[in-house]
Amino acid sequence: MAAEGGGKEMNEIKSQFTTREGLYKLLSHSEYSRPNRVPFNSQGSNPVRVSFVNVNDQSGNGERICFNVGRELYFYIYKGVRKAADLSKPIDKRIYKGTQPTCHDFNHLTATAESVSLLVGFSAGQVQLIDPIKKETSKLFNEERLIDKSRVTCVKWVPGSESLFLVAHSSGNMYLYNVEHTCGTTAPHYQLLKQGESFAVHTCKSKSTRNPLLKWTVGEGALNEFAFSPDGKYLACVSQDGFLRVFNFDSVELHGTMKSYFGGLLCVCWSPDGKYIVTGGEDDLVTVWSFVDCRVIARGQGHKSWVSVVAFDPNTTSVEETDPMEFSGSDEDFQELINFGRDRANSTQSRLSKRNSTDSRPVSVTYRFGSVGQDTQLCLWDLTEDILFPHQPLSRTRTHTNVMNATSPPAGSGAPNPGSNGNSITTPGNTVPPPLPRSNSLPHSAVSNTGSKSSVDSAIASGVSKFATLSIHDRKDRHHDKDHKRNHSMGHISSKSSDKLNLVTKNKTDPAKTLGTPLCPRMEDVPLLEPLICKKIAHERLTVLIFLEDCIVTACQEGFICTWARPGKVGLLSSQNQANSPSGTVV
Repeated sequence: MAAEGGGKEMNEIKSQFTTREGLYKLLSHSEYSRPNRVPFNSQGSNPVRVSFVNVNDQSGNGERICFNVGRELYFYIYKGVRKAADLSKPIDKRIYKGTQPTCHDFNHLTATAESVSLLVGFSAGQVQLIDPIKKETSKLFNEERLIDKSRVTCVKWVPGSESLFLVAHSSGNMYLYNVEHTCGTTAPHYQLLKQGESFAVHTCKSKSTRNPLLKWTVGEGALNEFAFSPDGKYLACVSQDGFLRVFNFDSVELHGTMKSYFGGLLCVCWSPDGKYIVTGGEDDLVTVWSFVDCRVIARGQGHKSWVSVVAFDPNTTSVEETDPMEFSGSDEDFQELINFGRDRANSTQSRLSKRNSTDSRPVSVTYRFGSVGQDTQLCLWDLTEDILFPHQPLSRTRTHTNVMNATSPPAGSGAPNPGSNGNSITTPGNTVPPPLPRSNSLPHSAVSNTGSKSSVDSAIASGVSKFATLSIHDRKDRHHDKDHKRNHSMGHISSKSSDKLNLVTKNKTDPAKTLGTPLCPRMEDVPLLEPLICKKIAHERLTVLIFLEDCIVTACQEGFICTWARPGKVGLLSSQNQANSPSGTVV
């Protein structure tokens, strides 16, 4: 909800903001919504979500956008910063009765100018596979709600697969489906495949292979979101019980765990190189977790209400030179460092590790991520070397991340943030930091997608050892980095049995016992980040944040999808296109 008080300045909706790389500007005529432009009454409705896909139609304008508003689902050509949106010509529009779309995801492997595969999850538990270009509905999963009757919270295609997809529900369960298989006419029966701390995985018992292939029970309460690592090997889940749990997806092994400061975790994302995970939730904080070390390395305080979406920006994540005189490697080695985002999953980790090498130029690493929340604010954050490598000497180039005073009060109480009352670490002298090198990695690219087609139709094994060796989706490289084999610490856990199958042991954690442990450090035990920018950009709570190559896309619960041009891109929208665009704007 919007912040109360604070004067006109605090409540004014911003249409532009400036960071060190330049001016971001809202393109009001590139805004998408329902064609009638009437603000949507969001009371009691599911969050507005947005999905993108590039159909590579050779026209240079192959981007397509899908979004849901209430009972409606729209599919448009996305013109971004190039041309004004034409709301009168959706490619496809669907209105549902008795249920509402809650989330959706395109299969980027199979998308063409003639056909796309779009999965849509619904509030009553069903999942639909549609082709909005052909205007076809090919399959409906969990149609009779025999598998799960609760709301679908997240649906995603398994990276590198043309047929496997994963669905999470507010029941706390996840299900693995294959589009080639059917669902049974009776409720499925399960047998235990594997279980561990606060999770269990079951296979479906049937004479013939049918959906779901696997049932995951994770934590307690709703499973709010999950995200695959950039290489597709790991799965990060956040739940209403306040836990982040990271699994090896193929072997169903728990890699590590984190607990929120308090309340549920609502959103999760991976850094482009897979080294860090950021979460947000009901504690009003963003939390940065190291995948390699399995520990919290920073918290960010800037939002005044629940954080609904977090996302990394691969286009402003950077590697910068710190001292030319110390470089003894080749020009090719240094160029590889600068363009590390080009092949983020296969080589980013090794490139970034060169910072400690004696034969390469020292570099300064900066990760940019963003967050939006129910306070209608957009925050951008810089995760810099002083946070990532606190025991290393400070590099010569610094960015504007603030390590705030450790005595700041915890977030989540609804009170305004204390502001920048800590020690600010900024670029020495009066020089302006150099422009950020841009990586070429796109938000929706998956490195494993370029591999060969996999045999995804293999039956799910009944034993753990067989399942661990089963190739359930495409893998260019089955090798696991040594960094990915570290053990995790679960902290102090007390056991509580609560599963109807009497096969699953869920563990309810006492917050008083976890606070102050590696599972949930105290506020004063980790650096507290201050946002680079924090701007009110909508009237209603924000539900979408997507970083594209030339813009940032946000959406609010009123049903308006906004495009923010990156610095230097705003001029691409011609005055002629603006004159011909539909009337009506949000801000």
